[in-house]
Amino acid sequence: MVYLTRVERFNAAHKLWVDDWSEEENFGMFGKCANKNWHGHNYKLEVTVAGEPDPITGFIVDAKLLSEIIREFVIEELDHKNLNLDVPFIKKPMQPTTENLVVCIWKLLEDKIPSGKLFKLKLIETENIFVEYWGE
Repeated sequence: MVYLTRVERFNAAHKLWVDDWSEEENFGMFGKCANKNWHGHNYKLEVTVAGEPDPITGFIVDAKLLSEIIREFVIEELDHKNLNLDVPFIKKPMQPTTENLVVCIWKLLEDKIPSGKLFKLKLIETENIFVEYWGE
């Protein structure tokens, strides 16, 4: 089995907030992420596809085509958006956390990969925080 990873980037804003909680409870749980004026991240998305290389092309999947798929179905939906307000697949009560976002991205991509199989997503929020998801 061979694994190919394509990296793409997007920028988005969000706020973590539970309407039923007080401001003090929200800031206690979410800290700066509960900022009333939102905050943003420069996300890095790593999409890994697994499979056997085609005997003629040598590709698991054409990396350029994979990039186009990621851009059409993920980046266009998320880049320079407010995750709380502008993204139709993130609805309250779902928090627009990196953990929830990576699961949503998986659902956007899982049936779009033309060859090989979507194996893993890694979504990096900051240099210190990232999540990995294997579609489980």
